[in-house]
Amino acid sequence: MSFTNFLETEILDHVFAGNAYTAPATLYVGLYTATPSESGGGTELSGNAYARKSCAFSVSGNTASNSANVEFDAATGNWGTVTHAGIFDALTGGNLLAYATLTSSKTVETGDILRFSADQLQVTLD
Repeated sequence: MSFTNFLETEILDHVFAGNAYTAPATLYVGLYTATPSESGGGTELSGNAYARKSCAFSVSGNTASNSANVEFDAATGNWGTVTHAGIFDALTGGNLLAYATLTSSKTVETGDILRFSADQLQVTLD
């Protein structure tokens, strides 16, 4: 996953300028049908029972990964083709912190449940 400009600025400001950055109490996974970028954007899903899902992460070495499965509710209508995932600091609105292209895009239709298994969402710094 790539950090967004928002998170990059917060980290630099914290480490190099000594200004406090308070990590969000809860992180949320969001889904996209169009590519987000470092400045945000993209097309996040909406409607048809879509909502961001809370996600806990564990850190090992230079990688943070989801520590449990992340499962979205069954779609009550077609969501389209999901191509990207993002990590947010709020259930709605808020800031996109990191994003990535899915290894395989997934077309979500009525009744489908999209799930990420534990350790599938990884944020790596190198």
